[in-house]
Amino acid sequence: MISSNRPFHLSWREHQAMYENDTETRFDAHYIYHPSWAARILAVTKPAKHVDFSSTLYFCSIVSAFIPVDFYDYRPANIRLSNLTSKRADLTALPFLDNSIDSLSCMHVIEHIGLGRYGDPLDPEGDLKAVMELKRVAAHGGTILFVVPIGKPQIIFNAHRIYSYDMVMSMFDGFELKDFSMVPDNGEKVGLIPKADPAFADKQSYGCGCFWFVKP
Repeated sequence: MISSNRPFHLSWREHQAMYENDTETRFDAHYIYHPSWAARILAVTKPAKHVDFSSTLYFCSIVSAFIPVDFYDYRPANIRLSNLTSKRADLTALPFLDNSIDSLSCMHVIEHIGLGRYGDPLDPEGDLKAVMELKRVAAHGGTILFVVPIGKPQIIFNAHRIYSYDMVMSMFDGFELKDFSMVPDNGEKVGLIPKADPAFADKQSYGCGCFWFVKP
């Protein structure tokens, strides 16, 4: 028997009128699929520790349940979880030795560097400097999981940049590309495309390019 005499407090002044009776649960395709792509790679590589630079905290916090994660950001997060540390770092001048990190990620971050959106100094080449730092600190044979908006090259000041496939490959010249997957413009319907066609990627307005590089 179900009792109707339960001690809930109900006040009209504290009500929230919310109606979400869509037939499907909505989600941001970029931020569902790219962390899922990265987590699946880490499930294969199984690093002793993973270092993340400013990617979504949802990714870092979930992965830390299985792999120790060090999270670095220009604005460190006040987060407390086992296996997860959060510290401050400037991506254009990372506090690490050359060739010192076996597994790292920087996802949906580089496109913002140097545009001042997050309080960082204006620098037209801020993104290039940050990529140079990622390449410098990655260990030989180490993994770099790199995600940026992909499509027709453009700067939406002061929000983000959009890169072509060749622009990203040029930034990582000499590195081995293990995988390129992407979320297209209609990602909510299509999902993540594995082993994506670079020509198709360049036709997007604001796709999500997921690059797995290995440092030689």
